[in-house]
Amino acid sequence: MSSTRAPADIDDPIGYFIEDLTYHGKTSRTRESYERVLRQFEVFLDDASAPETATHRDCMAFIHSLRGDVADSTVATYAAYLHRFYGYMTEVGAFDGNPMTLVVEEMDETIDTDPARRDISIPAMRTFVSDITHPLHRALVVTLLKTGMRVGECCNLDLRDIAIDDDELNEAYDIGDRAVLSDRPNSAYVTPNATVGEELNGEIRSASNKRKRSTVIPVDDELARVLKAWLAIRPDCSSSANPLFVGTTERWGSRLDPQAVRHIVERYAREAGWYRTGGGAAENVTPHYFRHFFTTHLRDRTGDRGVVKYLRGDVADDVIDTYTHDWGNQVRETYEANIYSLLE
Repeated sequence: MSSTRAPADIDDPIGYFIEDLTYHGKTSRTRESYERVLRQFEVFLDDASAPETATHRDCMAFIHSLRGDVADSTVATYAAYLHRFYGYMTEVGAFDGNPMTLVVEEMDETIDTDPARRDISIPAMRTFVSDITHPLHRALVVTLLKTGMRVGECCNLDLRDIAIDDDELNEAYDIGDRAVLSDRPNSAYVTPNATVGEELNGEIRSASNKRKRSTVIPVDDELARVLKAWLAIRPDCSSSANPLFVGTTERWGSRLDPQAVRHIVERYAREAGWYRTGGGAAENVTPHYFRHFFTTHLRDRTGDRGVVKYLRGDVADDVIDTYTHDWGNQVRETYEANIYSLLE
């Protein structure tokens, strides 16, 4: 494997990185996208520096040079590619550090957009959802599409994390009994405290939530409807944590793990022609693609990057505090006015 070569043997760090992307199974389209960006960065450095000796100021200058010439999402993608390149080369011992870390932390742009990613319209996604009739599967897919949660965060939801203003549901289930949801009906709470192998709400978790701060996400009428349909058939669960999503075939009544959700999504994506064996992230629709879909379409509809960042759970403390304090007005109103419809 190329990653076993001594760092001193790497004459072309970019070529080394692209070669390792091949070994990691990345598609040719993905590799070409990375190489195009990294070679452009190399040309920008010219004789003043080289990728292995570039500083964070060199990286900032490159990112700044892009602004005004390309869309903000493209600037964000270039930053993401550089960040991944430096992170990988640091990990294999070829570079001493990642100069992009500080740059990415200071950037306003969301670094989730990938120009090579499959582009699915809202009407096409609506048709995709309409073909999912199993209540559990539909609830999982709509939850991911409507909230932008990571798959692990979705799996970690307990009944107490979902507040829905529905008398039948509230009589049948102990839902939404977190204090933070007491004055926020029709909401989902995502905790930052779930960690693989550690206990939360009386249950050892098999997935981690990657948020540094808690997030309250609105639940619109469509999501409430599919969750109610799912809860009507949800098997009894032995866990005192009362997970929202549990198995209906294997591991009956046990909390679903991310791998199970990925298999469910893959099944429907294959049927839609949106997934093939050997396809990369740019081609295949996965639970993570749904987070990308949420980010792209909601940001385009709202024009409010701050609200979308808050909902995704990837904003700085000062920004998240602003939206936490004004949750009822800015977050919910913006979300409800702009969230796309998925049910026909």
